Amino acid sequence: MTRSPVDEVHLSRIVIFVIIFFILPASSCSGRARNIILIVPDGMGLANVTAARISKHGSNPLPLSFETLDQIGYQRTFAAGGVITDSAAAASAWACGEKFSNGEVCYHRDGRPYQPNILELAMKSGRSTGLVATEAITDATPAAFGAHVPFRRCWKEIARQYIEESHVSVLLGGGKALLTAQEADPCGTAGDLLRLAQERGYRVVADRKELEKAVEEGATKLLGLFSDHTLTPEYIRKPESAEPRLREMATAALRVLEQNEAGFFLLIEGSLVDRANHENNFPYQVGEVLAFDEAVAVVRAWVDQDPKRKAETLLIVVPDHETGGFAITGPFSTGKDADGEVETAWTGKKHTGVDTIIWSSGPGSERLGRAIDNTDLYGIMADALK
Repeated sequence: MTRSPVDEVHLSRIVIFVIIFFILPASSCSGRARNIILIVPDGMGLANVTAARISKHGSNPLPLSFETLDQIGYQRTFAAGGVITDSAAAASAWACGEKFSNGEVCYHRDGRPYQPNILELAMKSGRSTGLVATEAITDATPAAFGAHVPFRRCWKEIARQYIEESHVSVLLGGGKALLTAQEADPCGTAGDLLRLAQERGYRVVADRKELEKAVEEGATKLLGLFSDHTLTPEYIRKPESAEPRLREMATAALRVLEQNEAGFFLLIEGSLVDRANHENNFPYQVGEVLAFDEAVAVVRAWVDQDPKRKAETLLIVVPDHETGGFAITGPFSTGKDADGEVETAWTGKKHTGVDTIIWSSGPGSERLGRAIDNTDLYGIMADALK
């Protein structure tokens, strides 16, 4: 008995229904994510992306890794009470979902209540958590996800909260001198916070080899402090350096956090793009953006390794603000191949108020493919964790 065209259409609709509701992973339909990976190039503007792309590919218009993510949108970055944000207020907007004044780290100095941060929500859901940076690990951006303090320079109090309250699983970056200094910080917290971490069961490592060994041996609580302050910038880093690069720290964090079947939240910050822009230093800037993109490529390879993992991971790449007002001003096209270096200009050495781009993929990312406020990221990530 032959089927009519109407029967064929009906059968096709049934097949499509089965695929959508029973075969595709539930997270792809609901917007829920097992893992959230937020990757931040601190202070990076769109012109920085263009310059890095040209430096890597020349006139060949190949994209950087993060430029090929599924969704592209942009965010407004202003802080409470002004147009220009610092990193503390910007990261706190993401982490706690509301506007803060510059210098505040998910904490209102006037005593108003604040929401739990995204890392705390992830922890309460049974997920593991990680913070990775090329700055001090207690610097403003990672701090907003693991602490609540009135002043961004409360480094010891931030570290104490990481260890004793937020219970962050993986902490990798610089800032050893800030945690071991004898004097109290502006919040009044004193003592050797590195020793406190060891007492609380953290595996503490100080260089690339120790990091690799700890990961191979199955560490589940890991603190890596690889310099006294910031890590060495890429453009002056020597090949024999014992400091891990951002891509290596990202790899280590993923290997530790993936052990948790419930999933994880991970922040990875390319912190030194901001410092390069503050200095108006072109080689410094390009080196940091390209190193950041290498870290993104590592994360994307991990995500793409398994279709289920890809369907369950929300990946977001977004700068907190732009720094320096960098622009590419030449050479002007003449229709022939141009020789010589890119011509550049800067408007200053401080943060600017321009919007920044958001690149993303995975469950919930469709909500990021438009113009939003930086506080909107909180609700999108919180929904993905439910």
